[in-house]
Amino acid sequence: MVHTVGLVLHPKRDSKVAIDTIVEWARTRSVTVLGLHEEVDRIDCSAVAVDSAALVHRADLLVSLGGDGTMLRTMRLIAGHPTPVLGVNVGRLGFLAEIDVEELPPALSAIDGQRYTVEPRMAVRAVLGGGPEVTAFNDIALVRTPGDGLAAVGISVAGHPFVRYAADAVIVATPTGSTAYNFSAGGPLVSPNVEGFLVVPAAAHSSFNRALVLAADEQVTLDLLPTSGRLAVEVDGAVAAHLSPGDTLSVTAQRSAAQVVRLGATTFYERARRKLRVNGSAEVD
Repeated sequence: MVHTVGLVLHPKRDSKVAIDTIVEWARTRSVTVLGLHEEVDRIDCSAVAVDSAALVHRADLLVSLGGDGTMLRTMRLIAGHPTPVLGVNVGRLGFLAEIDVEELPPALSAIDGQRYTVEPRMAVRAVLGGGPEVTAFNDIALVRTPGDGLAAVGISVAGHPFVRYAADAVIVATPTGSTAYNFSAGGPLVSPNVEGFLVVPAAAHSSFNRALVLAADEQVTLDLLPTSGRLAVEVDGAVAAHLSPGDTLSVTAQRSAAQVVRLGATTFYERARRKLRVNGSAEVD
């Protein structure tokens, strides 16, 4: 049973209706609702304000109210913990959210009654310049700085050099991230059930421009070549650091880093068809 629900909110979208719905559902069941100080303090609600550590360790269920960006932030927050995450659309349709706001009461009751499944989501991790480790559920990308040269990157797998890319960016993507930057770069769609990850060049200027599909237990090393420009390291789309020629970034996968709630309403392929406007294949005479 659910005893404590934690909330993670979109920084700008109006989540008041969703929060009130959750708080009312919780009140009738003596369930505690928690939220981050900086988020619930700006909204008139009865959720208990806590810090991120308390939210992670006390919540039986995390509810993400927003879009895919909020869901990714929630997953990074809970990475490595078994706490399930329910994604609720507040705004545009996303890939990761499971329900809309009006479906919250029956969804919460189903989770409370253990009538749901979880979909494990893989993450990719890297240590930036001997500093903090970063975790991404979509991708870690080395991206050229405008006016500062291409991303010239050597790729080694399990310590063995394989290929050199010259591109606008080199993306290391999870199956979850296959619908994001990877997709816009021409990479494949990958089922979230696949235990592997991708290395994809964006707008490649080299003769070899194919994506690599790696096993989850393989480590990929990205070496910035002498001809490379200074590159930004983007973690799920946010700049986390910059690298220069001669720098190295090693990326590994983390299986089952987050657990996403699924209630059986839609499949990955149905969400992909709607979001990516897949209308079917061409007829062949």
